[in-house]
Amino acid sequence: MSSLIRTLRHPCLKRHLFLKRHSGERHLSISSLLNGKHMNIDYQDDVAVVRLDKADAKMNTLSTEVMTEFQDIFNEIQRNKSVKAAVLISAKPGNFVAGADIDMLKNAGSAEETTALAKNGQRLFHELENSKKPFVAAINGVALGGGLELTLACQYRIATTDKSTNLGVPEVMLGLLPGAGGTQRLPQLVGVASALDMALTGKNIKAKKAKRMGLVHQLVEPLGPGLVDAQTGTMQYLERIAVDTARGLANGSVKIPPIKHSQQDRIIAYLLKFGFFENYFFNKMIKGKVMKQTKGLFPAPLLIADVIREGVINGHDKGYEAEAAGFGKLSQTNESKALIGLYDGQTHCKKNRFGKPAKPAQNIAVLGAGLMGAGIAQVSMDKGYNVTLKDSFSSGLAKGQEQIYKGYNLSAKKKKITTFERDQIVAKLDATLSYDSLKTSDMVIEAVFEDINIKHKVIKETEAVIPEHCIFASNTSALPISDIAKASKRPEKVIGMHYFSPVDKMQLLEIITTDTTSKDTVASAVQVGLKQGKLVIVVKDGPGFYTTRLLAPTLSEVIRMLQEGVGPQKIDKLATSFGFPVGIATLLDEVGIDVAVHVSEYLGGVFGDRFAGGNVQVLKNLVDSGCAGRKTGKGVYVYSDAKAKTRPVNDTATKILKEFAMEPVDAVSSDSDIQLRLISRFVNEAVMCLQEGILDNPLEGDIGAVFGLGFPPHLGGPFRYVDLHGAAPLVEHMRRFEAAYGPAFTPCSLLLEHAKDSSKKFHLS
Repeated sequence: MSSLIRTLRHPCLKRHLFLKRHSGERHLSISSLLNGKHMNIDYQDDVAVVRLDKADAKMNTLSTEVMTEFQDIFNEIQRNKSVKAAVLISAKPGNFVAGADIDMLKNAGSAEETTALAKNGQRLFHELENSKKPFVAAINGVALGGGLELTLACQYRIATTDKSTNLGVPEVMLGLLPGAGGTQRLPQLVGVASALDMALTGKNIKAKKAKRMGLVHQLVEPLGPGLVDAQTGTMQYLERIAVDTARGLANGSVKIPPIKHSQQDRIIAYLLKFGFFENYFFNKMIKGKVMKQTKGLFPAPLLIADVIREGVINGHDKGYEAEAAGFGKLSQTNESKALIGLYDGQTHCKKNRFGKPAKPAQNIAVLGAGLMGAGIAQVSMDKGYNVTLKDSFSSGLAKGQEQIYKGYNLSAKKKKITTFERDQIVAKLDATLSYDSLKTSDMVIEAVFEDINIKHKVIKETEAVIPEHCIFASNTSALPISDIAKASKRPEKVIGMHYFSPVDKMQLLEIITTDTTSKDTVASAVQVGLKQGKLVIVVKDGPGFYTTRLLAPTLSEVIRMLQEGVGPQKIDKLATSFGFPVGIATLLDEVGIDVAVHVSEYLGGVFGDRFAGGNVQVLKNLVDSGCAGRKTGKGVYVYSDAKAKTRPVNDTATKILKEFAMEPVDAVSSDSDIQLRLISRFVNEAVMCLQEGILDNPLEGDIGAVFGLGFPPHLGGPFRYVDLHGAAPLVEHMRRFEAAYGPAFTPCSLLLEHAKDSSKKFHLS
């Protein structure tokens, strides 16, 4: 392998000599490097290497300024007669180009302005695609959205098989469509079916699959550490291969492989020539499936299908025109604004705004080997933590270990990890019945039963053995952390870490702080959550914190509806058609009816009539009848067949509900009223949490609601919902419900302020 000899630096011009292989011969090459703000050109003989390196950013994104600079560099390469080919490569580790600059899209303004952005991107990439000098995209890390569209316009694509390398067009997740040619080039390269699959799901494609699909032409295996670190060595190696390939394309020694579509795509392409199949394929198969999955709540997937269809059937010119117009149209929808808001929220919740902890945790202990405890242990082991799992009973400990091992065996079976990696991870688990194993812990997370006396006992027993710096975190879902901390000798080291079930799949972690929790404790808890791969929100202490406070009145309203004779299946259908991923009656079973009893009694006692709704005795009778929800096989529904798509209603639940039947109020019982009764209680309580200071900001409030409780993502969260759809209409509906049911629907003062002044917004952008 060639090696770097020396780099000579100059303020304006850098020259370096390096050895490399070319045509089987080692030779010296002179390279000059010209710097721009966001990228530079490194002339290596007759090949220009363009290194993308957006200023003051961890990730490369395509802003107006970046695109203008790239246009200038592209023009320079075309003018330079000594340059025969070019390579595009990133100077940032693990990132080629992550997509378009979100701020650019948010600031674009009208549909016409956003359409113009798309057309400018199309024009530049069209010039790139038709360049007589071949361009090679050297991809290491993510190439997403506009980043992938940039590579698609290049004549040749090389990608490393590094784990960080992912290709995709995730614009649909922002309520948009690929706007710089992606909807037109993808069908040509990978076939119509694969292009639709990529664009409609936004899924990431790993390098090896991308090669099989025809998305990239060549793969490069990453290097291990040597004279330089593995990452640097891999990038240097990738660049050398890309430069040799570009030179070969220019002199004809390297040929671009012909496009080969799968048999399925070839058959579809042939059948699309016939009008009847075209209509069936796009309208019935594609858009029909989209409607079934999205309930028509997301306009982007439907328009993506139309735009791809336009290009496939009527040619690229029509397709590009439809793409730009569609991009502009979608940019103005509430759904896109909501989803971009969630993107901003996720970015915010992946940062530790509390700084770096004095002693980052390495050894984590989890108390309680039940479903939650085992889940917390597993997500900690996944990220390299040494984990001690403690339980009071050997049978419980064995079940927890079995759950963890089952998860890793399944991952190995699906080839997500190797059996060697599985064994390495599992080796990080120490299962124990003794507190003595906690002596070296940096953080202890308790996941024991929701009883304040049990938690007080556990915290005292834990503090008797843990080191002075160790943090004690409670996974309670409702009990105030300040009450739990009363049993602690070190309340500044006590914090809440509320995980959601199943822990390995739910992205949210709600961290709860008290007035005595130290900033370093918060910083450490946030760091652990982020390393576990969670979206972290930090809220103030109080009964129910944030998420449980939102869920409790919503479930209380469901019980009232069930007592009024609204069937659980109807409630679920109305909830999912409004955008909830899971029906609210089903959610009651998933949460656990016994848990709902505990939360309802506790929070009902704290908040009084505002949490009123159905009769909690309904829930108690269900639990007494052995119907505690999915975990017992019966709740509102019966769960006898694990594979069944629909669940029969539990006869015992029906009988109990009849005993507590209530007369419905016809004036507030229409289908839309049922939906609004659920959503209004949810939103009002969220705004109340911001008003009371439980929430620090509305951004985290939206993330907590969507990723922890399943609030409809197309609405963007309770605060974005109010911003986009108005507080006044919501308050008007709540006044009707208030007249029928009382204080449970009384709008909080902050919501009333926004209703009176429509210019008031929770979010600035």
